Amino acid sequence: MSAANIDPSFIKNRIAKRVAKELHAGSVVNLGIGIPSLIPNFLDSKSQVYLQSENGLLGMGPTPPKEQIDMDLISASKQPVTLGIGSSVFSSADSFAMIRGGHIDIAVMGALQISEKGEIANWSVPGKDILGVGGAMDLVASAQKIIIAMTHATKDHVPKIIQRLTYPMSGIRTADVIVTDKAVFKIKNDSFILEEMAADSSLDEIKRLTDAHFTVSKNLQTMLID
Repeated sequence: MSAANIDPSFIKNRIAKRVAKELHAGSVVNLGIGIPSLIPNFLDSKSQVYLQSENGLLGMGPTPPKEQIDMDLISASKQPVTLGIGSSVFSSADSFAMIRGGHIDIAVMGALQISEKGEIANWSVPGKDILGVGGAMDLVASAQKIIIAMTHATKDHVPKIIQRLTYPMSGIRTADVIVTDKAVFKIKNDSFILEEMAADSSLDEIKRLTDAHFTVSKNLQTMLID
């Protein structure tokens, strides 16, 4: 299957499935809108990963079957979710107190751009209307670890991982891990390191679609999906 013919939902699910492998038992994890909202579908019910949604939910479960959808129970992406065992529902104010208080172990969010230092731009496109900052800046400032889940390039094949941001930065904190449909990068000491590569990609393709400078890990692996 050529890249041009890959179903967008397949790409998004691939990214979400790989990010799910970064989440460990006992972690409180905030999921942003877009691709991160797919992650609950790839976590085992016994994973003991506690998913938090900024609209006021801890213990979020996977997407329910259509016949069980209750639109009073939604994620920050306004998508229907389920409640896991021991889950709790609370106000958005309490949710942001949890975030700003540093009680989120991992924040998984999308991005419009990532610089080669790991700086994040994910809330505003110059020249376009701004609907609202949302919780992005609070999470960038407060989460213990930041994972970016995004497509490697735009629909027009413009790199999203670039040398310097051209969109407004979301905060001075940088990402720790970037998972795309092509690769997994980790940022260590302000250096971008390619750790994994998708089986249907190549190093030449990743170099072509990545404007930022990066090094290739000596232990480069095929992206772990299954």
